[in-house]
Amino acid sequence: MEIELDKAKLYFEIQGNPDNPPLVLWHGAGCTLRMWDLVVEELKDFYFTIAFDVRGAGKSINNDLNEDSYSFNKYSEDLNSILNYLNIDQVHLWSMAWGTRAAIAYSSLNPTKILSAVFSDASIEGADIDAQRLGLKNALSKQEELGIQRFKLPKGWNIHANKDSAARSLSAAAKFDLHEAFNQINFPFLIMTGDHDPNLSSSKDMVSSSSTGELKVLENVGHGSVLQRPDLTVECFLEWQKKY
Repeated sequence: MEIELDKAKLYFEIQGNPDNPPLVLWHGAGCTLRMWDLVVEELKDFYFTIAFDVRGAGKSINNDLNEDSYSFNKYSEDLNSILNYLNIDQVHLWSMAWGTRAAIAYSSLNPTKILSAVFSDASIEGADIDAQRLGLKNALSKQEELGIQRFKLPKGWNIHANKDSAARSLSAAAKFDLHEAFNQINFPFLIMTGDHDPNLSSSKDMVSSSSTGELKVLENVGHGSVLQRPDLTVECFLEWQKKY
């Protein structure tokens, strides 16, 4: 589905019964909404899922030349436009990695809209890309040793209509005070991060500083957990969400 805004066109997909609890899925860096395809298959019987490409990424087009259009504030406005179109007031959230930074920003700007959230691969500190790659390599090696199934990446998970704008879309994280945003969160949330993901250190600190958060450490999992282990992540998501 698409909606047109001033200087932008947003692409999103919905799955499941509209009477089910609404769940927004926020993609990671370099990804599109296609990253959620295997997960959505397991969720659509329980949730009304709303996956979207942020403006400039995937099939969402950004024709605004202003750099401020690549910001978490603007992405939050965009998501609200989608929710208004669907006539949805409150949602559950699930995000991964860079998408978790975006989801935390959205939550701070729209606190009354969030029922609960699962933040995968969470960090509000600087990203260590080299450590993420090494951790992923080690996790995949360990999974192979244990005979754990290697999942194929969903088709189109990193295909963008405009590669330049997709790269520019990632600049939003550096423009937002994520520490202040995270301190404002007062709804139930789960941080779910792999034991081989360098973001785990920040994930632990985030949960320890909060009165409403819980931590789930995924064994033998590296950065990019949803793409890497859609089976395990959706199992943990559904188990935690039974409370809500």
